[in-house]
Amino acid sequence: MIRAHLNLGDPHKAILLFTHMLAHQAPPNNYTFPSLIKAASSSPSLASLVGRPIHTQVIKHGLSFDPFIQTSLVSFYGQHGDLLDARNVFEEIPQPCIVSMNSMLDALGKNGDMDSALLLFERMPERDVVSWTSIINGFGSNGYFREATGFFKNMMVHEDVMGHFVIPNEATLVSALSSCSNLDGGGALYQGRQIHGYIIRNGIELTVFLGTALIAMYGKTGCLGNALKVFKRMVVKEVCTWNAMISSLASNGREKQALEMFEKMSVEGLHANEVTFVAVLTACARAKLVEPGLGLFQSMFHDFGVVPRMEHYGCVVDLLGRAGLLKEAVEFIKRMPFEPDATVLGALLGACKVHGAVELGNYVGRRLLELQPQHCGRYVVLSNIYAGAGRWGHAAELRSAMVDAGIRKIPAYSWLGSM
Repeated sequence: MIRAHLNLGDPHKAILLFTHMLAHQAPPNNYTFPSLIKAASSSPSLASLVGRPIHTQVIKHGLSFDPFIQTSLVSFYGQHGDLLDARNVFEEIPQPCIVSMNSMLDALGKNGDMDSALLLFERMPERDVVSWTSIINGFGSNGYFREATGFFKNMMVHEDVMGHFVIPNEATLVSALSSCSNLDGGGALYQGRQIHGYIIRNGIELTVFLGTALIAMYGKTGCLGNALKVFKRMVVKEVCTWNAMISSLASNGREKQALEMFEKMSVEGLHANEVTFVAVLTACARAKLVEPGLGLFQSMFHDFGVVPRMEHYGCVVDLLGRAGLLKEAVEFIKRMPFEPDATVLGALLGACKVHGAVELGNYVGRRLLELQPQHCGRYVVLSNIYAGAGRWGHAAELRSAMVDAGIRKIPAYSWLGSM
């Protein structure tokens, strides 16, 4: 019954049944706890409320050395950011199998310890596609996109202990494409196309997640035509697919088409989410469509039940700033229900630079430097504002402060130089 409710998507009922089970003095066994641990993992609130009590029950019933339960606990603690407890449980496994090791790899990757993940990976007597995918995904989720794509290339030419090549699964391909999407400099499009070619040659089904990853990759690398082709070929499209297509249009100068796509999505009966509104508000900002953008922001909660987050407020500030409505942008920030972060203030600072608002730029820039004292871009933008207004002394003073703080300007990358 516990497993059945979990499979039906009701983890709360699964855990409630366990409390009744204890009340009826029916002792749980090694089959009970993996489902309970999975139920606890279903949400952060459940995890914090019942995760450790379930582990306590495991110990109380003498099951803490069951390998299936130990593996479930490693995954649980890794997923919810408790790497120390994940390590402790893993180290209690006398002879961890490949599944346990993969769970530990995933926990290390999710918590940013890629050095330990690589050491464990190298120590593994055998590795499967999940092992390789855990490392690829770990690199990608921690911003090491070049390492992720390099590891994927190594996987594609690697032979396992039986002399067989490792075949990537959907998760592998999605993770590799995601890293391609975020690669700086040259090579991103080439590698993304190589992966797409592999998908076509091997007749791999274009699932929702795989198709969405391809659309995002082509959109971010400027190949809008290919993104549209993938979108049209997909049989099943979920909200994430439409979000990727709207974002691709917005970032490639097709802002009005992005808004049309948003309308079409609504007609198709799909409910817009937080990511959708970031995409459409970005489209409005880039096209300087102030009224439509403000209307969409107002409709977020009232019509769609989506509570605006910091990123949405940043989009509106960007919208007003690009249109030169700096006073309105400042008033909008003052009305925010929380203190603006660097994203919001950064959008305003960029607008100050474009429109030559020196005094406001000085104020916003100084606040940003307090929030991000090591961010070279903030110094550069503020220095450029001073230089544009002829305040050479202020500009020189700021660049001198950069040098004193040991901050170097990141050199620009030339696409032409990579061809």
